[in-house]
Amino acid sequence: MDKILILDFGSQTTQLIGRRIRELGVYAEIIPGDAAVTDETLADVKGIILSGSPESVYSPDGEVPDQRIYSLGLPLLGICYGIQRMTVDNGGTVEALPEREYGSLEVNLTVPDDPGKLAGGDAAAAFFSGFDGTVPLDAIRGSTAAKSKPGASFSINSWMSHGDTITKLGRGFRQFGTSLHGAPAVLVHEERPWFGVQFHPEVTHNERGTEIIAGFVFGVCGCKPGWSMEQYIEEVRASLGQRVGANPVLLLISGGVDSTVAGALLLKTLNPDQVHLMYMDTGLMRKNETETVRVNLERLGAKHLHIIHCENEFLSALKGLTDPEAKRKAIGDLFITIQEREVTRLGLPDSYFLAQGTLYTDLIESGKGIGKKAHLIKSHHNVGSPLVDAKRKAGRIIEPLDRLYKDEVRSLGRILGIDEDVVRRHPFPGPGLGVRILGEVTKEKCDILRDADAIYIEELKKRGLYDEIWQAFAVLLPIRSVGVAGDVRKYSWVLALRAITSDDGMTADVYPFSMKDLLEISTLITNTVTDIGRVTYDISSKPPATIEWE
Repeated sequence: MDKILILDFGSQTTQLIGRRIRELGVYAEIIPGDAAVTDETLADVKGIILSGSPESVYSPDGEVPDQRIYSLGLPLLGICYGIQRMTVDNGGTVEALPEREYGSLEVNLTVPDDPGKLAGGDAAAAFFSGFDGTVPLDAIRGSTAAKSKPGASFSINSWMSHGDTITKLGRGFRQFGTSLHGAPAVLVHEERPWFGVQFHPEVTHNERGTEIIAGFVFGVCGCKPGWSMEQYIEEVRASLGQRVGANPVLLLISGGVDSTVAGALLLKTLNPDQVHLMYMDTGLMRKNETETVRVNLERLGAKHLHIIHCENEFLSALKGLTDPEAKRKAIGDLFITIQEREVTRLGLPDSYFLAQGTLYTDLIESGKGIGKKAHLIKSHHNVGSPLVDAKRKAGRIIEPLDRLYKDEVRSLGRILGIDEDVVRRHPFPGPGLGVRILGEVTKEKCDILRDADAIYIEELKKRGLYDEIWQAFAVLLPIRSVGVAGDVRKYSWVLALRAITSDDGMTADVYPFSMKDLLEISTLITNTVTDIGRVTYDISSKPPATIEWE
């Protein structure tokens, strides 16, 4: 099966590159940016992509790839840091910009009159087709590589995120694309199939991004589609069966999409008698969550479902804590502490495995990306907890979804036969309401937020808006504002509503509610939940904000 190898230098969007390629039906493998490129690693590889990075090429922390990649004769595509790395490695110069180029910026490109003389043949013309708005994706994916017309000029809105720029091209490179600020944005080698872009085509906000990647994968590398979600399931099942054997597996399950799909995959891969599902009623869950979880898991055929009521323990652990990271760590540590205690009560042997529904977005936001230089954005209770780290190092954690994004998890759930109502459910954070109540968490606040959030979600479903939104939820702010209840002056809590659209959770846009819907939902919440006196709507995109507030 044809494969594209991705060198990860720590970019928050590296996995998006792999995901875009998988969507095209081609297998993509990600390894650390400075890993040795061995013959085994190169098996079936048709091309190599160098990812972005939070570091500078001149920083001591800036990773350098195995220099063997430049002598293999394989096509190379450098993205952001990747093309800067290729530039410096080939005698060019990179310098800091006076101001960062960030966000949506125009890139202008002109196809040379003789593209066939570049990059060792027709590769350049095939690559340029990705920028050509007249060339559809299907044509680029076709058996005959699409080509752009010599001399044609194109303009796209790109997505940039860098503080350095190329000031001297590397040996053999020519510039064909320029940013709105005049910086090099598209480079092609004169003789070798080497390409570079100073933007992020993997991000959904980047115009023609998928087509540009497809132009490299199909037109330059000549890949043939051969990867699917069904094949992913077969590979995961084979890996799970070999690794776990007859040992018991304990899955900490929340009832959300991720952990439910992970549970279904375990139950359909292993003997259900060796799969134990543990759900903790932390007091930080959505309204009527415990009963909903029980019904859904029983439908999956779970034989060992353990529901632990531990609200008081979690509220005690959170008492007095206001810092988001401190709350996440407290929740994560207590999760594992209770799990260990309950495992003892269950009588499971020491050889048991701990399974989690961790997604790749959880890992990279926690600084646990493939490469060594991924930066921490926020910790996740099932990723950054010291106890979870210890189990991970001991090799006793199973995360069958850790290379998937939310939409891929939903697709996997449908293939596994999970009910559509569960598959369509909006994401819910592992720490639950603990990170949707800003400041200290109390039972009173949990009850208030639970009621308000339930009204919000139910209204979205009634109005036919729920499936248009990738994630919607309410946040209880740590402030009160003055209001009037009848003839009485009253200080009540302020609630924020959040609703975003996204393809993968890595970037997100605000859902454009009609003012009528917002007014009616706000009124219903304040009239029903009397402790809430004011409702706001969060209009922040990701980036710069994250989806959750904490």
